[in-house]
Order: sequence, then structure tokens, then C-alpha cells
Amino acid sequence: MSKGKWRLKVKKDFSSAHQLRNYGGKCENMHGHNFGVEVEIEGDRLDQKVEILMDFKELKKELNEVLDTLDHKHLNSLEYFEHRNPSSENIARYIYEEMKKRVENEHVRMVFASVSEKESSVATYFED
Repeated sequence: MSKGKWRLKVKKDFSSAHQLRNYGGKCENMHGHNFGVEVEIEGDRLDQKVEILMDFKELKKELNEVLDTLDHKHLNSLEYFEHRNPSSENIARYIYEEMKKRVENEHVRMVFASVSEKESSVATYFED
């Protein structure tokens, strides 16, 4: 008999400015975005009392705290992006890594973090 899993996804946005280094185009100039973010977790066991994988409220709280480190900031000036371009790909990796520290345990794991500069342009980071 196969064992089932559950996945939870939350969405949020934040605003910040960045400059892409070594880009060779307009994006080397400082500019801003209203970035959209999605994170997804999964697990194979529900809490025994409430029968939930994780409270959406708690998942949103953790995401809000991570995004507070990025919101209304010049991303290039943050330590994480000192030697990395603050591209959507690297922003997604940053969010994934920070969320992983906060929510992963023996029953819950991060699935992915996605960042969009607009609805038609999305970068997703995940680990195998």
C-alpha cells in the first residue's frame, strides 16, 4: 500500500530594488520589482491532535519573516548577495534556504520556492 503525502503552498509578495552585475543591459541599472513568491512544503504525517501538516498561519508567519529581510531593500547591499547576483533565481534560492531552516523537521520538508518578477516570468529553486 502506498503512503500518501500532503503539500501546502502559500503566496506573498514584496518590493525591492536590485542591479544585475555583468548583465550587459538595462538590468545593470538599479531598478525595482514587486516580486511574487510561492513556497511549498510537504510531509507524510499529520499532527495527531489537529490533523494538519502545518498551520497555514505559521507557514505564512515564517515566510513573512524571511521576506521582511528583503522587502524595500536594495538587494545588492545584503550580505547574501555580496558575491551572488540578486537574480530571481538566487532570490528563490535564498528564500528556499531560509524557509528550510525554519520549517523543516522529521515530518515536513521544503519542496520549492518560486519568485516572479511578473506573472509571465518565474524562477523556481528546489533540491532533490
